[in-house]
Amino acid sequence: MKRILIVDDAATVRLYHREILETADFMVDEAMNGIEALEKALQTGFDLFLVDINMPKLDGYGFLRELRGQDLPQAPAIMISTEAQTNDERRAYAAGANLYLIKPVKPERLLAQVRMLLGELHP
Repeated sequence: MKRILIVDDAATVRLYHREILETADFMVDEAMNGIEALEKALQTGFDLFLVDINMPKLDGYGFLRELRGQDLPQAPAIMISTEAQTNDERRAYAAGANLYLIKPVKPERLLAQVRMLLGELHP
């Protein structure tokens, strides 16, 4: 079973994404900010990260830069945000995101993108 870490400071968003992913038989863990996410990522192997941009302590960009700088297997990351500016998308890819989505994401779209990045679905 694939493990996914949801990184978002909003409990409602974490719950929404958790329900979508668990219904599709993924194991899900959560972190409220980039610091907590980095600690969990260093302790536990995840197959994919679902990361918000705007969070306290360490934002999504900082988390991905730190994660990508670690000597560990590099799982794909989806940056997901309400930020719809082209500059935000460029910054996300520069920080190490594999995909950039705008909130709210429909469940079927989120699952399709997750499965594609995990090699379970081909575009």
